[in-house]
Amino acid sequence: MKLCKAIYVFLGMLSMQASADRLYFNDLPTPKSLDDLRAIQEAMQSNLSRARRATVCLQIGEGSGSGVIVSPEGLVLTAAHVTGGIGEEVTVVMEDGTEYQGVSLGLNAKTDAAMLKITDSGPFPFVECDKNDTTKLGDWVFSLGHSGGYDKARGINVRIGRLVREAETTIQSDCMLIGGDSGGPLFDMTGKVIGIHSRVGASKEESMHVPLREFQAHWDELEKSDFVGEGPFAKKPVPGSGFLGMLVEDSSEKKGLRVTELWEKGPAEKAGIKVGDLILEVEGGSATQELLKSTLGQLGSGQKILIKWTGGEETKEKEVKLEDRP
Repeated sequence: MKLCKAIYVFLGMLSMQASADRLYFNDLPTPKSLDDLRAIQEAMQSNLSRARRATVCLQIGEGSGSGVIVSPEGLVLTAAHVTGGIGEEVTVVMEDGTEYQGVSLGLNAKTDAAMLKITDSGPFPFVECDKNDTTKLGDWVFSLGHSGGYDKARGINVRIGRLVREAETTIQSDCMLIGGDSGGPLFDMTGKVIGIHSRVGASKEESMHVPLREFQAHWDELEKSDFVGEGPFAKKPVPGSGFLGMLVEDSSEKKGLRVTELWEKGPAEKAGIKVGDLILEVEGGSATQELLKSTLGQLGSGQKILIKWTGGEETKEKEVKLEDRP
């Protein structure tokens, strides 16, 4: 009985602490005075500089989106429809224009959650996440993002609003989002990440976000570069659908496969492989027709195959990104 009472007291203390930490203006239907408005403004401004430093522009191919760094090692949260796949090369642009290289990790095609990792050396500016899911409907929030792509002169766009709707895998705010904001962070007024921008609703004032709890539910899988779920935000590669654009034959002179034909502007040609080159290895194994065929049979469009080849005196090794079959 004494133990039960002790537990109740402890839980009560936690509840009181949570209430004490909660900003009072979140519980007001509307600001009632100039002091209330100043309190909201001061709360955002006190956290804005740190939040801006951790908000990044993500450049993938010809596309652009946003993300937020959540660890000093360079772990970034973003949206699945921004990364588009696993193992994608990403240029991460900081607020001051400094560029780092990164690679996309796992994603959730159902909820639009995704991770990537900066591969250059850190440490990097980062922000904390609201891991206790303390935000409530009606709370004041602010959003950041590189609307329309990176623009150093303009800077990162800041918008303030409130949470207007909550669902199991989505939260909605009235912060106005546009193209380029996707993948950017939604913050509570203590400067903690509570969601990631996913999509715009029927109007620009109806913005949808992936709640942090959806990232937490699959955190380990996303970090391990798993493809989670099925949904509209990312297309899972279909095994055997990847196109390399290269014909080969067994070499009569040396071990390996001789390149006899290349598809114009195909993946192999774009990687620098030329007709007459000798393929030495496929995924670390000695190149044979059987190994190349079986490896391609397991890979889909957008995935990569590691090829080592030689042309003349020069030997190269590269991951070649497969494309859709023409």
